[in-house]
Amino acid sequence: MSTTYRIAIIGCGGIANGKHMPSLSKLDNVEMVAFCDIISEKAQEAAAKYGKGEARVYEDYREVLKDSSIDIVHVCTPNDSHAEITIAALEAGKHVMSEKPMAKTASDARRMVEAAKRTGKKLTVGYNNRFRGDSQHLYKICSEGELGEIYFAKAHAIRRRAVPTWGVFLDEEKQGGGPLIDIGTHALDLTLWMMNNYEPAVVLGTSYHKLSGRENAANAWGPWDPAKFTVEDSAFGMITMKNGATIILESSWALNTLEVDEAKCTLSGTEGGADMKGGLRINGEKHSRLFTTEVELQAGGVAFYDGKAEVASDLEMRLWIQAIENDTDPVVTPEQACVVSEILEAIYESAKTGKAVYFD
Repeated sequence: MSTTYRIAIIGCGGIANGKHMPSLSKLDNVEMVAFCDIISEKAQEAAAKYGKGEARVYEDYREVLKDSSIDIVHVCTPNDSHAEITIAALEAGKHVMSEKPMAKTASDARRMVEAAKRTGKKLTVGYNNRFRGDSQHLYKICSEGELGEIYFAKAHAIRRRAVPTWGVFLDEEKQGGGPLIDIGTHALDLTLWMMNNYEPAVVLGTSYHKLSGRENAANAWGPWDPAKFTVEDSAFGMITMKNGATIILESSWALNTLEVDEAKCTLSGTEGGADMKGGLRINGEKHSRLFTTEVELQAGGVAFYDGKAEVASDLEMRLWIQAIENDTDPVVTPEQACVVSEILEAIYESAKTGKAVYFD
């Protein structure tokens, strides 16, 4: 007899409504039974739309965790509360998916890893870009060694003018940073995953506040308020791994550039290369000739379910619940996500001090 998992959603804002709740609602073996938000109206709206049975609404996450019937908690709050809520949920006997980044600080991320180990409960982080069709296909190529040893890579998270002006995105105290920790985190996670390399040696970083002070700036979501723009508008890092591999990480919400790419990577290996620019392309040399192959991703592939291609968030949620059901590791492990947080923090630290940050 199959188990029906009871899920609590903590934080009923944009990411919960845009990803977690719609995708979870498509699964037959889960029920969203608790909804929590410091703005009670948001929790009530979510419960009315996605709740099963007598779904309960809360303003305090601590009250949610007292319910022993809840199996899984999804943490969809600002970055500064990820660790606090996640650790409390793990200690209350719940499996947890926390939104990205894992935590505001690397020390908090490490505490989350330790809590998962201590409690024996599963923990994952919402790096949904791993579940796109191009990402899944490229990961298979990398895993089978078709690119050889990947020793140089670029992690792309560049927007020309797309500064999020709502919520707490511009608040450094709540978020811990701007585009680097918001979208750079996705690009870095994707790159490390493809390389299967989680051992950084040294990090050098820079960050900028060059455009954030402008009044009435052109922006996808309307002009930002310079007085509230307390995070960087762009940040860049060079990461050298212990095996000698190099990663260049680039991130921006506002940058004067026409090269716009988000949550993508470029890989260079001993046997071939790949990039996600304008689709998935594989390059290399064969029979003394160079070649470039454009992968057709619309004709089927790994992300099929019931005869239909799944969107990334649907696949992410399905595989997460399957990991709990089958007692296997989630696709995104807490140890992997922790390394992402450690590298991001090192870039910020290097940018502030002007010095390289050495690991170990």
